[in-house]
This record gives sequence, structure tokens and C-alpha cells, in this order.
Amino acid sequence: MKSLQFPLFPTTMTSVELMDELNCSICLSLYTDPVSLRCGHNFCRSCIVSVLDAQEAAGGYSCPDCRAEYPERPTLEKNRKLGNIVEHFSSTQPDMEETRVFCTYCTKFPVSAVKSCLHCETSLCDDHLTAHNKTVDHILIEPTGSFGYKKCSLHKKALEYYCPQDAACLCVSCCLVGEHRGHQVELVAEASEKKKKELREYLDELNPQNAEIQARIKNLQDSKRKIQEKASDKRKNISKIFMNVKKQLEMAENKGLSEVSRQEEHIMSQISHLIKKLEIKEDELFKKMCHVEEMCRVTDPIRLLQESGITVSSLEGDEDTGGDGGEVSSEEDMEVGQDSGHADVHVSDTKEQDNMTDPMIVLQKSDQEDSCCGQSMVAQEEAPVGDLDETTDLDEVLISLTLHRSMRDIITNVMSELGVHVPNILLDVDTAYRRVKISEDLKTAAQSKQKQERPESPGRFVSCSQVLSRCGFSSGRHYWEVEWDQIGECSIGLSYPSIEREGEQSWIGLNNKSWSLDMYATLCQVLHNSNELTLSVKPTCPTLGVFLDYEAGRLSFYELCDPIRHLHTFTASFTEPLHVILYVYKGASVTIRSLGRD
Repeated sequence: MKSLQFPLFPTTMTSVELMDELNCSICLSLYTDPVSLRCGHNFCRSCIVSVLDAQEAAGGYSCPDCRAEYPERPTLEKNRKLGNIVEHFSSTQPDMEETRVFCTYCTKFPVSAVKSCLHCETSLCDDHLTAHNKTVDHILIEPTGSFGYKKCSLHKKALEYYCPQDAACLCVSCCLVGEHRGHQVELVAEASEKKKKELREYLDELNPQNAEIQARIKNLQDSKRKIQEKASDKRKNISKIFMNVKKQLEMAENKGLSEVSRQEEHIMSQISHLIKKLEIKEDELFKKMCHVEEMCRVTDPIRLLQESGITVSSLEGDEDTGGDGGEVSSEEDMEVGQDSGHADVHVSDTKEQDNMTDPMIVLQKSDQEDSCCGQSMVAQEEAPVGDLDETTDLDEVLISLTLHRSMRDIITNVMSELGVHVPNILLDVDTAYRRVKISEDLKTAAQSKQKQERPESPGRFVSCSQVLSRCGFSSGRHYWEVEWDQIGECSIGLSYPSIEREGEQSWIGLNNKSWSLDMYATLCQVLHNSNELTLSVKPTCPTLGVFLDYEAGRLSFYELCDPIRHLHTFTASFTEPLHVILYVYKGASVTIRSLGRD
């Protein structure tokens, strides 16, 4: 029966004995996931499961070690402590069979060797080393499984000496005969110590370099961490900006829709009012037409003439109260006539018929009223009801301006949230060279063959085709864009206002007071204080972005293609206000684009 037992003093137990205790009795190897039965014996989980499966077919269960029987399949309890012991033992004995050197004479169990003998080419444990030490002429070395490199390949003797001249280990015979005869040699141990000393000195030289590299690595790691933190903050900032942009876009959309709805409501109100008036006129005209048709069906001439005259007088009175074509006796008669339609005709007719018994008088009266009625009806037909005026339509310009202003405000707000100011840059005509034409909005500079008629100015360039901006920047972060027509040559940049106005020192980039990006058909370069640097890119996009961080001393240029490409960044300590400076040559034209309000 086998069980795990440790001696009273575990330090006296050899590793072989301990390994024997940690072996599974089924597979004879170190426990793997050890489990215990109720009898106390331990096995690998996979081993005991295989045994129990085989016993299940036979109809009974028992312990493979003590044969203790179980009426039912026994429960396996995980032995965590034994598992930890096995794991610790395995970690202290890495690759035992491959890397360890065992005693040559211990054949029953492998025992670690403590020394190896070059003469015998054997490895010895403590017990066998004690007996071997009696042979004092043998050379003992650290345990090794290979003895070939320890001996001279020519004389098959131990390498005991070292030749510094040839940097080779030698045996006694090599020192006495052969090509190393007469060389100054050293014992291997002494040469080894010298070599170690040299290596330590070299290590002392390498340590500062290693420390410097580690410091640089640490700095780079710190920079990496800072960049990651900054990038994370930028992501959050961008997300916040776009959330605000979405809200502002919704507001802009609502403004545009509200303006359309407002105009629609106003125009619909006008149209509805005109329709109502026309419907009233249509109703009145319909009544008149019905009455006229009724008169046309009258066969009695006297009645027709009388009805016609009375009706015309009544209609004229309805249309033109207080006019020359009809008379109204009182407000009461007018109200009765309006409320009862043509009922007042019969009332008036009856009264007048009672007072007028002479037929001739009646006919004369009727003819006079017919004439007045005809004129009144013509006037009514010619009088306009009221049409839509020429401006009664959707004001698309107003709608467009509303949207444009909203979008412009969004851009301005985004730049403000990024901490960047978008300036309204205007060119200073008083500094423009006489062959530089400036647009009316002071945004475009173009090279001209003809001289521009301008008054004398002390700030005007007289030697080069350049112009400065009106205002300068003495602080802050600013961004603007320029557009080149890709004709001729141009330069864009910044300059101190104290730049020379005449001579070679007045040219942009040829002094320490200006910074320039030069654009040609196939060439792009930067220039400052006559130091020229040709960029590896070719100008393919006409629009360029310029960013200035005055306090940080950074001036950057970007090509606004897709994707946006960084061209160059100047670094300097600015000491004066910086003005935009443009140079145009060979028909070139450069425009400062408007991005938003100042």
C-alpha cells in the first residue's frame, strides 16, 4: 500500500525520494490533477476514472492500492494541497530529464550529479564523489553531459591553459609542442578571472548607456502615455463638438423650416383673402346674371322696360352706394336691400308706380336710368378685385441667407470650441507693389502687367510683387485659408511689419523677418532667412490652410486635399506682430477665403 508520507526532517529527503512519493501508482508519473478516495489514497483524476470505468463493467468498485471495496461508484475529492506540492516541485525541477546531469553510477534511481571528471568522463553524485576524491590526479569540473569541448581535440587531454596571443584554450601538450610552443600562457582559471574582470569593466561602461536607453524608453513611454491621454481627450472633445454641431444643425434646420412656414402662412393668408373677395363678387355677379335672365324672359314690353329700369337702379345702388349712378333714401333702405337681395326692388317699384301714373314719364325715367346703369356695370366690370402683387412668392434668398448664416455660425462656434480664431483678413493696398492688383473686397492679390495708379506710400513694396495684410497677430491661435489659381508662381506666409520695402532683404523668405511657402507648377518649398527646404510633395491642390500659434511659436501649412496633408511647420520665437504676406508672379492670383465672421 502506497500513501504520501514525508520524513520528520524533509531537508534530508533527496529529490528522487520526493519524486517517488509524488508519483501516481497507476501511471507511475507525477500526479496530474490529483484526487483522493475515501480510503486516503491519491491518484491522477484521469487514471482513477479509467480504472473505475473498467470496474463498472465488472459490477464492483475498489481502490487500486488497498483494495477497499465500495458498493457504489466512489466520489472523487480533489486534493488541492497535493496538487500544489506537485506544481511547486515541478517548477523547481524544470525539464529534469533534458537539462539535469545525473550520476553515472546511480542506475536504480536518477540522482543529480555534483561534479564531473574529465579524466573518467563520468558524472558523480555526493556519495560516489567521496570515493572518487581519493584519485587526486583526476580533474573535477561542474556537472556536464558533454566532455568533448572540455578536452583538446588534438591530444585528447584536459584544457588547462589559455593562450592570450591566439585566444585559445590549450592542453599541456599544446604548450610544449605545436604552434603554441613558446607562447605566454595562463591557467584557465586565472585567464577566466581576467576575462571576468574585463567583462565587468566593459559592463561598467555599458551600464550608463543602458541607463540612458532605459531613461529614453521611459521618456518615450511617458510621451506615449501622454499622447494616448491627449488623444482620448481629443476624442471626447470632438464627440462633444459634434454633439453641439448636431444640436446647432437641428436649430438651423428648424430656423429654415420656420422661415418657410412663416412665408407660406403669410402668402396663404393673402391668397385666402383674395379668394374670399372673389367668391363674394362671384356670388353678386351670379345674382345679377339670374335677374338679367329673368328679365330676358319677360314678354310684356311695358313691364320689361319698367323692370329693367327699376332693377338697374337697384343694382347700381348696391354696387355704388352714395355714387352718381343711384340714390339711396336712407340707411334703413340700404340694409333692407342688402339683407333681402332683390326684395327692395319690388318695394321701391310699388312706391314709384303709385306716384307715377303717366306712361310717358315712366318711359323717360326708365331710359335715363338705363344709361346710368350701363355705365355703372361697365365700371364694375373693369374695376380689379385685387391681384397678388409681384413680390407675393416664397423669398428663396431670405431662406438661403437664413441657412447660410446658421451654417456660418456653426463653423465659427466649432473653431471657437477648438480654441482657434478665424480672422477676417483684408489686404493693405498701401503696401501693394504697383504691379499687384488688389480686388475691391481686399481679398485677392493678382500679378498685373500694368502698373496700378496708387498714391505714394512709405509702406509700399518697391522691389518685389508683394502685399501685406492690414492687421497683424500678436497673440492667440489663428486659422485661415488661401486659394491659388495654379498659374505662375506664388508665395504665402507671414512677416513682421518691419520688413524692408526695397532691395533683396524685402523679398519674402530672404530675411529673418518673414516665413514663406513657395508654390510653383511642379515644386513646393519653404523659406526663412534664405534657408531653403524643398518639400517632397508636389502642389496638387489649389487650396491651402495656414495655422498660427503665436505663443507656441508655430506656423503650419496644410494642403486641403482629401485627405488633408501637412506640408511644413516653422518653429520660432515671435517678437513682433505677424502680418499675412502674399507674393504673386507670372500672372499668379491668390485669394484669402472667408470662413466666418471676425
